[in-house]
Amino acid sequence: MVYLDYSATTLVNDDVLNTFTKVSKEFPGNANSLHDLGLKSRDLMKSSVKQIADLLNVFEDEIILTSGASEANNLALKGIAFKYKNRGKHIISTKLEHSSVLNTLNYLETLGYEIDYLEILPDGKIDLNDLKKKIRDDTILVSISQVNSEIGIIQDIDLIGKILKEYKKIIFHVDGTQAVGKIKVNLASVDLYSFSGHKIYGLDGVGCLVKKRGIELTPLIHGGKSQTIYRSGTPCVALYASLAKALRLVLTDFNEKYNHVKELNEYLKDKLQEIDGVIINSNSNCVYHIVNLSVLGIKPETMLHALASKDIYISTKTACSDDASLSLSVLEFTKNKDLAKSSIRISLSYLTTKEEIDYFLTVFKEKINELRFKKGE
Repeated sequence: MVYLDYSATTLVNDDVLNTFTKVSKEFPGNANSLHDLGLKSRDLMKSSVKQIADLLNVFEDEIILTSGASEANNLALKGIAFKYKNRGKHIISTKLEHSSVLNTLNYLETLGYEIDYLEILPDGKIDLNDLKKKIRDDTILVSISQVNSEIGIIQDIDLIGKILKEYKKIIFHVDGTQAVGKIKVNLASVDLYSFSGHKIYGLDGVGCLVKKRGIELTPLIHGGKSQTIYRSGTPCVALYASLAKALRLVLTDFNEKYNHVKELNEYLKDKLQEIDGVIINSNSNCVYHIVNLSVLGIKPETMLHALASKDIYISTKTACSDDASLSLSVLEFTKNKDLAKSSIRISLSYLTTKEEIDYFLTVFKEKINELRFKKGE
């Protein structure tokens, strides 16, 4: 199997899985219980939270553990919108966001909130002048992904955050799901930051929202005490411990892993540029882990299934995206419907080998020729 869909979900690290299994067996107590087993589980939960906070260079009470990035994004957007609605109902974002952000913003619009979307420059960065122009007295929230999930465009969240610090009433949320483990992350200039375990070689079902001190949220889930007052429910200590382990491991030997993916990315792009009719959409402002490209005249789903027949796995759009006929991110970035209708995403990992890339390239070229022959080109 050649797995090239790491941005959809990563292969779980054996050590992470072992941590989950061990904690599940050895810490049976409910962390909300007052007996010895409960207190033992609660101590481990606190230890896991501390490790996550230390790795992200934030305070322990700024960590909210969730079921994943989609919940974290929903909690950030709805939590701020509902808590600070008396300040205003204006939110700024981009069309490059994940569906868990875009669909939440669409929902908030039905409740009377006004959403403005920023202009995107030719290099994929947001137009900072447009950001400043769109800020109003009733703007309460700006939500921008650090790394776009389909093309891999990196936004300068430090610079954006510093601009927004001039506006005391505006809260800055960043979806960092595709950034953690791929690029170095500095949360000094953000107020809220989301990420997920299954994107960093962890398990499905656990994620995190970093909420800086001084920021309040209206919870999505109400109930009794838990890991935090912002998210009720029985704490899943095994998942929390597994997330701490996954985050620590993905950041271990970071430069070595980063350089390996960089070399694979450059090699892959060089070879793809030699194939007639292939247009690479990802540019130099993108993470090395994502290569988005278009094969003109061939439907993405057709190519996906053709490659899968040879045990090669890629994606067409983000795994959580709506079933649309084109990639909204590619359309927003390229302004070209033909490219958006024919785009596919290859996502790499430090686990990916050059041999896997060579096999992919060989099969990819064969399938392009076969599919074009069937169309009579």
